[in-house]
Amino acid sequence: MKRLAKSYSDYLRLPELLRLQRTLTSARDELHFIVVHQVFELWFKLSLNELEAARAGIGKDDLPRAVHALRRVHEVVKLLTASFPVLETMRPYDFLEFRNRLQPASGLQSLQFREIEFLCGLQDRRYVALFGRNGESRGRLERRAAEPTLWDAYVACLRRHRLLAGSDRAIVKSVVKLLRSPDRHPLGPLTEALVDLDQGFSSWRLRHISMVMRMIGSRPGTGQQSVGKLVARGYEQMGEGGVDYLKTTLGKVFFPLLWEARTMLTR
Repeated sequence: MKRLAKSYSDYLRLPELLRLQRTLTSARDELHFIVVHQVFELWFKLSLNELEAARAGIGKDDLPRAVHALRRVHEVVKLLTASFPVLETMRPYDFLEFRNRLQPASGLQSLQFREIEFLCGLQDRRYVALFGRNGESRGRLERRAAEPTLWDAYVACLRRHRLLAGSDRAIVKSVVKLLRSPDRHPLGPLTEALVDLDQGFSSWRLRHISMVMRMIGSRPGTGQQSVGKLVARGYEQMGEGGVDYLKTTLGKVFFPLLWEARTMLTR
């Protein structure tokens, strides 16, 4: 027999959900900090679901479905970026009241954000080390590293549509061809949706740095231990502060060849 929801609260599991905001101190703003970051993780969960749908849609040549899913994620990313002012209503001194209890916890350890990066094609396997011997989390990221990415699906789609995709140079040429007639080729809207997604995450990274600078200035972040693990594996680090590490991520993009094609586009 199928279970039916008894009420709004029952359907959303609100009693269980609202019990998950457990603070470690009596600091007033700690609840604020927890709620904002838990909401981030919920949006990441939805984004992963939609990115998987986009990948499946591209694989089946259901391009309208893929574009719809990508546009939803783009809107989610805009919402995430717009959430930083809410977090910034917490003043630096308010954060210091409970910050020392967070270490070594850090947003750098967000498994779902790493999964988003891996699923889109930005697969830096050094991040796997952040999860140590945590079998479930490490296993999830390793599975993401082994499965086809959104970029893999896009390249395969280029080939199915008889566009050259045997090398990076060939892909750039094919994308330039699409950019010259984006409304006449079925891959035009998909290509633009991927660029929108990438640009959205780039804006998120930049806004994230601004928020961190406002909170802690240039002092090391709570994730310094995690940064150390990345540095030990060859990750470039400029300086010792949390903001310094974040600045090294600003150049990251999911689909660099799509951006290169825009450079190569001529009339």
